[in-house]
Amino acid sequence: MLRFLKQYYPIRNIVFYIIEGIVIFASVLLATVLLTYSDSYWFDVMLCLRIVLVTIVCQAALYYNDLYDFQIAVDLPEISIRLLQSLGVTAIVLAFIYFVFPLVIIDQGIFALSIFFLLIFIIGWRFVYIYCVLNNGYFNENIIILGSSDLAVDIFHEIEQKIDCGYSVEAMVPDVNSEFIDGAVPRKIVSRSAWNSLCQTVLKAGAKKVVVALEESRGNFPTKELLACRTAGIEVMEGNSFYEMLTGKLLVTKITPSWLIFSDGFRKSKIQNCVKRIVDILASFSLLVLLSPVFLFVAILIKIDSRGSVFFSQDRVGQRKQEYMMHKFRSMVQDAEKISGPVWAMQNDNRITRVGKVIRKFRIDELPQLWDVLKGKMSLVGPRPERRHFTEELEKEIPFYSERFVVKPGITGWAQVSYDYGASIDDAIEKLNYELFYIKNMSLMLDVVIILRTIKTVFFGRGAR
Repeated sequence: MLRFLKQYYPIRNIVFYIIEGIVIFASVLLATVLLTYSDSYWFDVMLCLRIVLVTIVCQAALYYNDLYDFQIAVDLPEISIRLLQSLGVTAIVLAFIYFVFPLVIIDQGIFALSIFFLLIFIIGWRFVYIYCVLNNGYFNENIIILGSSDLAVDIFHEIEQKIDCGYSVEAMVPDVNSEFIDGAVPRKIVSRSAWNSLCQTVLKAGAKKVVVALEESRGNFPTKELLACRTAGIEVMEGNSFYEMLTGKLLVTKITPSWLIFSDGFRKSKIQNCVKRIVDILASFSLLVLLSPVFLFVAILIKIDSRGSVFFSQDRVGQRKQEYMMHKFRSMVQDAEKISGPVWAMQNDNRITRVGKVIRKFRIDELPQLWDVLKGKMSLVGPRPERRHFTEELEKEIPFYSERFVVKPGITGWAQVSYDYGASIDDAIEKLNYELFYIKNMSLMLDVVIILRTIKTVFFGRGAR
């Protein structure tokens, strides 16, 4: 397992990306060899750089079309459709690059033959990987889950539902005098071994990790048995910590204050805060200048489409619970809340204007918040700000909700790229699970990942209402 940004990624998946890059490179090289003649293809630096460019653009298109998400692209028809779409995007992007930099152009015949090879080789390679490696669990790390709590069941289901997580649950050992709820987990993996033989059970199953998710650990903690596992070279992890690294979120309804206090994270150095602020200033100012024609165009459309102001200003709760005025392009009818009062936007909300539907879909309505970032009220990346009307209610209903106010709110965030739009208490809980993960593990590299995923979300217009 490779640990990156406080999450575990199977090395097998990294190898998959590398091999697929080699497949793309080899496809273009094969087409070049078949249609041209040279004594030294491998020593032609310019040719190799051209093929590397095609490989990078193609893999970026595959990523942005969810072909590296094996929850979506898992069957051959879906893979084939998305691959064709990705190759089309690759062709368009390369055409633009070739127009600007003619020196890197690849012959049209070579490119056309490369597309043919890519369709065959990528589909074939993915067929082998998904049906022969993932579905059979090859190279998975075997684990044992100790405990019959809701957390233990949640961990099991997360592993079962994600075929490329890199883990296989070999056995689940329930708490003393406790059983799993019928149907919660398959009976065939429930171990009846006594706790005093836990180490032998783990070794017999070929497991390398024990995940401890007990219902109640006080006075009933198997210290001796887990110590025997640890000294035998078996990794022992607390359940909430494992869940965090597996899913990229916390479970606010299951973690305890002591776990938050003693767990890693929440490091915010002055240098990190200073660099984050500098990036916010430079990025927001640059984007405001570059996107000024877009601002003008959207403003004209809003004025033509419906009566009222171009911008929409509303109070939000920011860092340290200080209120500020947040600015957006108006996407609803003027005075939309006069009748309904403060409510979350719903699916097919009839208050949204025609232009509003478009700018909300592609998050264009959020662009004026760049001004709030420049002023220091917001950051590019952080938890999304809410109104006082909602935060007061949510603080009463959701544990640890107030912890989200320790950082500046953001235009985008980990919850926004990981979870769809929320309009209920349950949605707010799930979003907080992701927001606390971000606050706990925030870093400049995580911000970069979120911005890249935001571009993907905006490009496909997902999750908006």
